[in-house]
Amino acid sequence: QEQLVESGGGLVQPGGSLRLSCAASGFTLDTYAIGWFRQAPGKERDMVSCSNGVDDRTYSADSVKGRFTISRDNTPNTVHLQMSSLKPEDPAVYYCATELDFGRCTYTQSDYDYWGQGTQVTVSS
Repeated sequence: QEQLVESGGGLVQPGGSLRLSCAASGFTLDTYAIGWFRQAPGKERDMVSCSNGVDDRTYSADSVKGRFTISRDNTPNTVHLQMSSLKPEDPAVYYCATELDFGRCTYTQSDYDYWGQGTQVTVSS
């Protein structure tokens, strides 16, 4: 059964760092686009960062550029989101998702085929 499972969320102080992981099972991630999204209470879910499967291109939202980095670890079939300099506006449930058809990132969330269950990130002093 195809599945994505996020981990690594938690409580961190402003300015701190967290590393989120998204582990795939039942399929391999290496040729598929993988996106990280987040949803804060009362807000829409938005893309944070994304990694193409067909090439090495990555994308990040303006709000996280220079602070968040997406990376792949094809062994063991995991994608990470390294988050640094966390701000009070970063708390949300963070989700990973994979796009299977074209291997390229898209901002259209309905293009993503599998979603994880989410992991909570809280930034507080």
